Amino acid sequence: MINHQAIAYEFSRQLGNSIEECERCLALGEEDYKLADDTVLRPDVVLICDEPHDAYITKAPEIIVEVVSKSTAKNDETYKFTKYEEEQVLYYILAYPDELRAKIYKIVNGKYQKVGDFSKEVYTFDETLCKVSIDFDRVFKRFRK
Repeated sequence: MINHQAIAYEFSRQLGNSIEECERCLALGEEDYKLADDTVLRPDVVLICDEPHDAYITKAPEIIVEVVSKSTAKNDETYKFTKYEEEQVLYYILAYPDELRAKIYKIVNGKYQKVGDFSKEVYTFDETLCKVSIDFDRVFKRFRK
């Protein structure tokens, strides 16, 4: 689980650094996202903008990152994928520590469309409120052999 937490931290750090000058957005880890009274999910990393400072995230984040493990893969790739798509989370990133790669999905006409697979590239999220970038080489750097 150390790899899982370290990779989640690196995503959070990079998002946080990208929005340093943006007062409207926050990068958070392990924060509850309340979809309904009976449905609360806890993404690994989120980028939220113009969110009231309440007990929960209550509107769709700009970006959600899930670090996928064998025990969470089905949940992350199907259940959460569907829920985040329904909520219109702009970008959904599935990070695979064992493969040192990530998949980025973006909402296009109400459905997730795969942007691509990333391992050593930099991706800039142009449609977020505050322009952010993630350097996937840096995310996975400590884990390369």
